[in-house]
Amino acid sequence: MSSHTYTSGTSGRSLVIVHGRDFKPSGKDLLDLADTALAAGMERDYPELLDDYRSLNKELAYYGDLTNALLIEQGGHYDEQLDIGDRRNALHMLRQIDKRKKFSIQRYDKLPGKSAIAEFAADIAAPVLGAVGLASPLIAKVAKDLGVYWNPKSDFAAQVRQRVRTTLCAAMDRGDQVMLISHGTGCIVAYDVIWELSHDPEISAQYSERKIDVWLTLGAPLGDSAVRKKLLGAKEKVAKRYPRIILSWHNISAEDDYACHDNTLADDFKTMLKEKLVSSIRDYQIYNLTVRYGKSNPHSSAGYYIHPRVAQIIADWLT
Repeated sequence: MSSHTYTSGTSGRSLVIVHGRDFKPSGKDLLDLADTALAAGMERDYPELLDDYRSLNKELAYYGDLTNALLIEQGGHYDEQLDIGDRRNALHMLRQIDKRKKFSIQRYDKLPGKSAIAEFAADIAAPVLGAVGLASPLIAKVAKDLGVYWNPKSDFAAQVRQRVRTTLCAAMDRGDQVMLISHGTGCIVAYDVIWELSHDPEISAQYSERKIDVWLTLGAPLGDSAVRKKLLGAKEKVAKRYPRIILSWHNISAEDDYACHDNTLADDFKTMLKEKLVSSIRDYQIYNLTVRYGKSNPHSSAGYYIHPRVAQIIADWLT
């Protein structure tokens, strides 16, 4: 299965997308869903820029086949047709929201099955578990693919990073201006790859002077102290601890999204600003209005992609 899912444009700009964990449909279907959601947000809020958006090269760094095989081997079951159908139904409902001001707390509070219990549990449990060194085993138990990603005896992480690195480098090798969008635990993979391009001696010679215009993280768990300790470079001295090829970093977190219970990153990565490794790190809080299988899902990628804040960041980049 191809790891390089690509839609060609004409603008000399590339939108590179890194998906998150758990079972995923094919790369073609996943890119189509992401592109449809992003385009819908642009058409709703910035119709005058829709043609500019459509002119972008759009690439998905796909490793869903690796994750699917891993989870099935561990006893999981995946109904791809049902998953695609529910994703399309969720996106159809999101596209009916015709004004940016309707992405509000009032509408969010009326979603079926909405509960902040997972968020409350993460807020209370994660700092305590992290302090006693138990957060990582807990995360690995809940997110089995992430647990294997962090297992030094497995080559899963190397395979996943290679997929993302190949896609990102293809855009950079063309000389394109690049916006990188990552969702959920895909933000961990994206960070590790950006660090490799900045500091890995086998790779950095070619890429450490390149720049990613914008890195947009959606529902990122990078604020979690246990996660940060496992990022590539975490044990290095300051000069090599952080990536250095990002111009601007925008981080968006949805209310009640369990994956980003620590929803601000500017404070956690302020050393990057102090050391002039990045121009800006900005945090935003939103309401994700996605309903999956009849229940509110504040971590859903579709609800992030179609949100007015994402449309605004893309519009700013395009102009």
